[in-house]
Amino acid sequence: MAIEPDSASLNDFLKADDGRPLVMAQLLRFSAGGRDRYLQYYAAVQPILIDIGALVLYAGECKQPLLGEGWDGVVIVRYPGRAAYVQMVGDPRYQAIAHLRRAALREAVMLPMDDWPGR
Repeated sequence: MAIEPDSASLNDFLKADDGRPLVMAQLLRFSAGGRDRYLQYYAAVQPILIDIGALVLYAGECKQPLLGEGWDGVVIVRYPGRAAYVQMVGDPRYQAIAHLRRAALREAVMLPMDDWPGR
């Protein structure tokens, strides 16, 4: 399973940009020793997120699922728009740390979520 979007997926993602903020929920499964690598990545990506106007709403781990199959970690980030996410992954500073995320994960699901009307 892929752990990051390819260029075609990013292009499709960007085509759906309506200029509104979105929340990206990420479900993470770590490789052996991956938790520590992911925490390194998480610390290093913070300044980039701040620069593009994104905000981490939640980041944590699941010790014991209540229902269904659990994930090792969940990260929920609010981006000012889809273009901001694409800008981030293209940023040279992000490219310099992306190897940490790739080494940390064996599986990931990325769910871009739009606010419901009236929210």
